[in-house]
Amino acid sequence: MARSYGRAPDALRPVTVTRRYLKHAHGSCLFELGDTKVLCAATFSETVAGWRRGSGKGWVTAEYSLLPASTHTRTRREVAAGAPSGRTHEIQRLIGRSLRTVVDMRSMGGEVTLNLDCDVLQADGGTRTAAITGAYIAMMDAFATWVEAGRISDVPVLDNVAATSVGVVDGVACLDLDYSEDSVAEVDMNVVCDGKGRFIEVQGTGERTPFDRARLDSLLDLAAIGTTRLVELQRRMIAEDLETYRDGA
Repeated sequence: MARSYGRAPDALRPVTVTRRYLKHAHGSCLFELGDTKVLCAATFSETVAGWRRGSGKGWVTAEYSLLPASTHTRTRREVAAGAPSGRTHEIQRLIGRSLRTVVDMRSMGGEVTLNLDCDVLQADGGTRTAAITGAYIAMMDAFATWVEAGRISDVPVLDNVAATSVGVVDGVACLDLDYSEDSVAEVDMNVVCDGKGRFIEVQGTGERTPFDRARLDSLLDLAAIGTTRLVELQRRMIAEDLETYRDGA
C-alpha cells in the first residue's frame, strides 16, 4: 500500500515544530504534521470559572477551531453559526482533559486559567492529535514564562502528553493517518499517552468493520511507537531550547 511521503505502515508523517510563534501569547507553537498545520497558543487569564472559585486551584481549558480555508471546501466560522458543532465541542474537551492529567492545579499560582487555543490552519487528518501534541509544548512555554515572571516557583507539569492516530486501511494497520487514509479506514483510533507510555484516552471506532481484541492490542502497540517518538521530540525541543525542530522526510 502506497502511503504519503513513501512511509512504512509504522511511520509518522514529517513533523516540524516552530516554538514561540506568536508574540503576545505566554506560550505558542506551530505544529506541522505532514500537510496538517495547527497553531497552538497558551495564555493565562487571572480568573477561573465560578464553580472553581474559592478552591485556590487553577484550571486548564482548551478551544479548537477549523479556520475557513483549512479544508477542501470552505468551513464556516462557528462564531457565525452561533455555537460550536458537536465535533468541535468534543475535540475541545479531549484536548483539555488530556493536558489537565499532567498539571498540578494547586501549583499554578492561584485561581488562574491557562487557555489553550488550537486553530487548524490546514487539515489533512490528525488535527486533534496534532493539537494535543502541540498544545503541550505551548503549555510548557507558558508555564516557563510564568516562572520567569515570578508568579510560580516551578513548572507544575508532571509528565509529557502526546497523541497520534492509528487505523486499519485496506487490511493494513497504519500509524498517523492522513485524510486520504482516514476517510476510507475500516478501523480508526485516536490515542493519547503520557511520557511513560500510559494511556490517557483511547477513542476507537470500527468505521466499516468490527475489530477483535488482537487487532485492538496491535493498534495500541502501533500508537505507542508514534507517541513515544513525539514525546522524544517534545523533550528534545524543551531540553535544548530549540526554536524549530524538523523530523522526517
